[in-house]
Amino acid sequence: MNAALRYFEITAGLLQKIRETQLDAIERASQVCAGSIANGGLVFLFGNGHSRMMCEEMTPRQGCFPGFVALVELSLSNHASIVGSNGLRAPLYLEKYEGYAEEILKGFRFGPHDAFLIISTSGLRPVIVEMAAGVKARGLPVIALVSRQHSDTAPPGHSSGKKLADLADIVIDNQCPPGDCVVELEGLDWRTGPASTVTGAMIINMLRCRTAELLVERGHKPELLPSHQFVGNTSADEQLERFYEAYRKSLAHLYK
Repeated sequence: MNAALRYFEITAGLLQKIRETQLDAIERASQVCAGSIANGGLVFLFGNGHSRMMCEEMTPRQGCFPGFVALVELSLSNHASIVGSNGLRAPLYLEKYEGYAEEILKGFRFGPHDAFLIISTSGLRPVIVEMAAGVKARGLPVIALVSRQHSDTAPPGHSSGKKLADLADIVIDNQCPPGDCVVELEGLDWRTGPASTVTGAMIINMLRCRTAELLVERGHKPELLPSHQFVGNTSADEQLERFYEAYRKSLAHLYK
């Protein structure tokens, strides 16, 4: 079996483990999200580094709807250049800097029905731990998307000794191994083939779909973001405008 097929088989196995072990956590998280949105609240998704991708997998994305907000801090996740300006060194340093998360949270006036989904495969870095602590201090629920295996076997990175999983009300396990990568190759000292993108995106979309279903059951019809790839489709253009307006209104309480 070559490395490509090995990656496929291992990652497919992790997806099956999600089905076998995480449905209850995903259901409870979906109930929190639906309750928040139905009551005029917002569900913020926060993740630094690569975890930013999971925030944006939820929104803005075809099939998304107002109520979810990708809280993406560019200083922690804009590192595509790797070296030089907007490189990798500064974000990796900032995520270890205690006190930074609170400065992000100070930019908003959260409402009583808001909630947070915090994404970090390790769940160890200070900015992630302090984001969860700051949310909890504001009386809001925290859902964590982490690798339990990584988090449980690694020492804490925050001076409090806390980890993201310690502060969360609900923990969803992305099933990834410590270090995320799943393929070992002879001649390489480190593994390749990170899996958290695949398992994380699966969980995010399961959560989105179940939340939408629960909202409809409550009589709260969400305005979906349609695919805008159908050129000349008038109904899609009109739905896009309805989505923009609904999203704008959903944010109103943050800036009062």
